[in-house]
Amino acid sequence: MSAPNVDKPKEGVVGQIGNSIQNAGKYVSETVQGKASEASKEGNKEQAKGNVPGQEAITDRASGAVGAVSDKFNQSKHDASARANKESI
Repeated sequence: MSAPNVDKPKEGVVGQIGNSIQNAGKYVSETVQGKASEASKEGNKEQAKGNVPGQEAITDRASGAVGAVSDKFNQSKHDASARANKESI
């Protein structure tokens, strides 16, 4: 049995542990970012409905709707990345 190649630090037991730790960190980061996007999306949805005091104008509501769509896209992107990192742990 040969020792892992020291020129390729991501191979072998130590490299796999390092990769797992790195993927776990990325999973947590992406999960937090996904939750932040979800919260922003909900706020923008309320603005789009005209439920935010001082932002009832049609332009404010349209801006809220556009923001909600953008936040939903970001949420989906972060959730998919988090799932991929979780599976790589």
